[in-house]
Amino acid sequence: MPMPPAATTVVRVPRSARSFADDLRGRADDDLAALLLARPDLARPAPADITSLAARASTRASVQRALEHLDARLLHLVEALLVVGAEGAPSALGASRSAVDDGIRELWHQALVWRSPDGWRTARAVGETLTHPAGLGRSASDLDVRLADLAVVSEGDFDAVTRAYNALSSRAQAVIDQLRWTSARGSFTTQTLRDVRRELVGAGLMVAVDGERGSDAVIPREVGLALRGGRLYREAWAPPTAEMTHVEQASADDAAAGAVLDLLWRLDEVVAAWDAQPPRVLRTGGVAVRDHRRTAVAIDSSSDLTAFVLELSYAAGLLAPDGEVDPLWRPTEFYDEWATWTPARRWAHLASAWRDTTRAASLAGQTIDGTLVNVLGKDASWPLMRARRADVLATLAALEAGSAPTTEQVDALLRWKRPLRLPEGAPTRADDVLREAGWLGVTGRSALTSAGRALLAVPSDDSVPTSEANLESVAALMAASMPQPVSQVMLQGDLTAIAPGPLTEEVATFMRRSADVESRGGATVFRFTESSIRRLLDHGVSSGEALEALRRHSMTPVPQALEYLLGDVARRYGHLRVGSVGSYVRSDDEGSLDALVADSSLASLQLRRIAPTVCVSPLPASTLLDVLREHRHAPVAETSDGGVVVRTEAVKRSPTPGRRSTPVRVVRLDGDEATAMTQRMREAEKSAVRPSQHDERTRIPSSDPTVTLTSLQDAAADRAPVWIGYVDASGDIKRALFRPTSVSGGRVVGQIGDNTTTTRSFSIHRITGVAPA
Repeated sequence: MPMPPAATTVVRVPRSARSFADDLRGRADDDLAALLLARPDLARPAPADITSLAARASTRASVQRALEHLDARLLHLVEALLVVGAEGAPSALGASRSAVDDGIRELWHQALVWRSPDGWRTARAVGETLTHPAGLGRSASDLDVRLADLAVVSEGDFDAVTRAYNALSSRAQAVIDQLRWTSARGSFTTQTLRDVRRELVGAGLMVAVDGERGSDAVIPREVGLALRGGRLYREAWAPPTAEMTHVEQASADDAAAGAVLDLLWRLDEVVAAWDAQPPRVLRTGGVAVRDHRRTAVAIDSSSDLTAFVLELSYAAGLLAPDGEVDPLWRPTEFYDEWATWTPARRWAHLASAWRDTTRAASLAGQTIDGTLVNVLGKDASWPLMRARRADVLATLAALEAGSAPTTEQVDALLRWKRPLRLPEGAPTRADDVLREAGWLGVTGRSALTSAGRALLAVPSDDSVPTSEANLESVAALMAASMPQPVSQVMLQGDLTAIAPGPLTEEVATFMRRSADVESRGGATVFRFTESSIRRLLDHGVSSGEALEALRRHSMTPVPQALEYLLGDVARRYGHLRVGSVGSYVRSDDEGSLDALVADSSLASLQLRRIAPTVCVSPLPASTLLDVLREHRHAPVAETSDGGVVVRTEAVKRSPTPGRRSTPVRVVRLDGDEATAMTQRMREAEKSAVRPSQHDERTRIPSSDPTVTLTSLQDAAADRAPVWIGYVDASGDIKRALFRPTSVSGGRVVGQIGDNTTTTRSFSIHRITGVAPA
């Protein structure tokens, strides 16, 4: 049976062009549309025609942005093109010709290179941006020296450089070894080092850049390349590889689910603590160090984890200042709605807020420029944190499922992915992001979870706001790994209770009021104490109702010890009554008041008996209550008519803040819009005026100042003539064929006319337009 013909892939080979703009004009429409999609800054605002597109694509700002998005493979290739050209790139990179050609085509699609009749060339601004490609110095011609004066007699003469190096003293060789793969420039500050500098300059391996008496010298590019044996980098032209730990995806998801439950519990504990004692908003914003530490104790966590919980709650709109004259930090109205959601949905909202926020919890507690960064303060916001977080998560997502890289491995991958943004020595913040991802449950056992991977697929562009509907699939994946909530606990004879999993909202609220958390993990251990039982009674629950709730919520009988504790506290509860005088203590048991007045440890209360059953104190009633409870009494507050004060559930809430401000993002085009924009540019290009085809009265069309400047710079670099329109001394607009030779300082210098050597100089602002000749 005959085999079907093999599928073929058509690879479009770029044709040579006279200039960068002609290269763009010669591209197919789908290539131009792909360029707009790859470099979206070129489309905002929409270019009028292809000439404007070319001018914008060759500006330094746009080229810088495009280079920053290149990985090390393509960036090193660009550097090779700048140093040795396309023919020498394979040997300079240690790569095959086909691999280099494939990389050049990728760069061509991004308009960073173009094909001239002499071969591949980089866009003009590439060389202006990468002034020291691969850490090499300037060329001999730029340093104003001849190759004959250097150890390199001719380009590629590596043997002469090797001989010159071998003839050096050990100190001079050590200097070359230190500079060889790092920086071409060195400073020689001591007399001994100046002698070494003199030796290196005399050997033709370095050039003095600040005179004989100076201290700096640089290795010329040709010498530097020879010292490296013709290679740009020691490392291979390939991404870093290392053995990574692998875990089962289910195991990672289960570990993350445990972290999520722990995080949700801590957040609820923060709200409970701040409901009872809201911290003051500092004058400069944020929370005082004292309140930060108090909150850490309340939720039983480290200072770093507490800062993360607070910053995450703030980013998610769960905490905010209350807006009063003396503002306090309080839970928001939105928190009450959020608290009714399922645990998985609550987590999905937190995870989305963490992914998109610019808050950097890791900065809290650090000192920057002599100022302490307070948690929730303005200085804890770092605009680049969101980009760092996105890079780290994208790096994890690109790995095989279940990969658990170390921080060092993620660092290496990030530097390969963003070499210009993250050069050696620049902090990647990978350690902070990975630690927070583990706390949040985006990773489990150091591997990206299924829910975390789905989170990255949810749109986060400003043009597509993240809604709760978008997060349903993320929440569903997390819910699949989380244990089902349980409605009963196991009561123990030692006054503890064990919750074998997450509790339903009703049971969790009851246990939070009636017992203290002793330990957390796969199961939560609660302990009943006098103070915890009293806390439950303070919420208006009678002893009978408390006992009935314990029986209903327990899968084991209520231990006798717990019944006794409950009965004992309830029997003494309300035995003493406290009001305001300052305050007073009232009791029908005169003996109890006798004991209070005689107790020396209560002397600070300044109790004074005014009746057999009444004592008064100058202290506030709240202070009196706290001190008596600390001394194992069980007083209850009462109203002026003798009614018992029951702790109300009505708590103050801060208004829910509006949408957080976010850094400006480039709004990407879709394919249809890019195609339509390409067609409009093509039509405008066809109808453009060609000055050489008209008489001298035809006016040069006005062009955008960016187009004017870039067109003149390109023409000067290519030694190509252009038509210009300009305003003369009398104010009239004239046109001329102009050959620019240099553009600097707001002026352009060149020759006017086709067959003349007359040099003219124009101010850029007097040139109304530029058109190709």
